[in-house]
Amino acid sequence: MSRPKPKVLLTHTNHQTYLSEQVLQVSTMFMVCYDGRPINLKVVHSLLSDQTPKYRRTCFPESPGHALNLAEKLNHMFKTDKFSVWEMQPVKVVKRGT
Repeated sequence: MSRPKPKVLLTHTNHQTYLSEQVLQVSTMFMVCYDGRPINLKVVHSLLSDQTPKYRRTCFPESPGHALNLAEKLNHMFKTDKFSVWEMQPVKVVKRGT
């Protein structure tokens, strides 16, 4: 059974590059946290100082599967049980200058 198509809320097409950006509706987001706090993951090469660091995803839409797998992997890697998955819900709107 194939996945249902997401609802497209907005679309913008760049007529020079022909790339379209679509805003898709999701029901919820799942985020990997450490000790109950949001995190970022940065990957750096320990021998090459001129390499640009890469940042990995820690938020995943719709299904908690990828987030749960990442939290389990991080708990194993760092020998802890403090990585967990939290469901994100809108709390308040943040505006520039406030």
